[in-house]
Amino acid sequence: MGTMPEPAVFPWSIPLRGRIKVRAEDFVVDEIPATVPDGDGEHVWLSIRKTGHNSEDIAEWLARAAGVSRVHVGYAGRKDRFAITSQWFSVQLPGKDAPDWVATAPERVEILSSERHSRKLKTGHLAGNRFHLRLSDVTGDHDAADAVLERIRSRGLPDYFGEQRFGHDNLGRARAWFAGRLRPRSRNQRSLYLSAARAAIFNAVLRRRVEEDTWERLLPGELVMLDGSNSIFPAPVIDDDLRLRCASLDLHPTGPLWGRGDPGSTGVVLALESAVADEHSELAQGLDREGLAHARRPLRMRPTKLSWQWDEGGDLLLNMELGPGEYATGVVGAIAQLQQQ
Repeated sequence: MGTMPEPAVFPWSIPLRGRIKVRAEDFVVDEIPATVPDGDGEHVWLSIRKTGHNSEDIAEWLARAAGVSRVHVGYAGRKDRFAITSQWFSVQLPGKDAPDWVATAPERVEILSSERHSRKLKTGHLAGNRFHLRLSDVTGDHDAADAVLERIRSRGLPDYFGEQRFGHDNLGRARAWFAGRLRPRSRNQRSLYLSAARAAIFNAVLRRRVEEDTWERLLPGELVMLDGSNSIFPAPVIDDDLRLRCASLDLHPTGPLWGRGDPGSTGVVLALESAVADEHSELAQGLDREGLAHARRPLRMRPTKLSWQWDEGGDLLLNMELGPGEYATGVVGAIAQLQQQ
């Protein structure tokens, strides 16, 4: 197997070609917090807007500025480097005054607010993200793109992990690690490699189900997720009520985030997922050895507040809100083949 993930496939033809992130202001992301600081506690929470920096860059700067270990800095989700992004960070400072953040802030980093809270900000603790995107140098069928976007708005799209999950070569490094040719140098690297390995298996399962036209309907043996939550229940038999709730997007079929043991699905779903895992056996076995517990991810996502318009120059402007772990580049990739910068 190569070091790149399998390309995503969709149940429609891709109508456009274009480019994103031509400029940082073409990709604007604002984190939607799940919690806001209450003003008291040993953690300082900072809302930060940054351009040209990823989340880890900022976490390392905050640790240096505060004179604490990196493990005492938290954030909810990783944000792109080549973009304008705002998000929350936390720094544990029990009984200590906060430093002058502004004095040491890197270029193009703005402190929007700073307030204390009782808890550290942990990965995944966010309500979602708000995106404002520009697709430039567009060629293709605008009417067909409008139709695909209308379908996405009403029915959703396959919830592939985006390119950010794989980084420059995190999947290749995961394979090298599992084969004994490399070891992660830090906890962060370990997390990145494990995440890439899981994402590759999940995307391969989703690709198979898109090809078989089962990605948006329930199969016997599903683990079903309630919309807008992480609540999951088994569905060994699919009845009319479940079919109706799935069609209305109240329920979603899920795919595996691979770990130790079996994925928890049964029947035809287990057979399909096991077959895909066998095709990626070095990844599945490596994840098993590392002791990760199995988890699930919905096979589809439905962007909220999705809107778009074409500007006078033919660029496509997209606005949407997505939940945690959902990728705006996945939405763009469902309507446009992205050209290299």
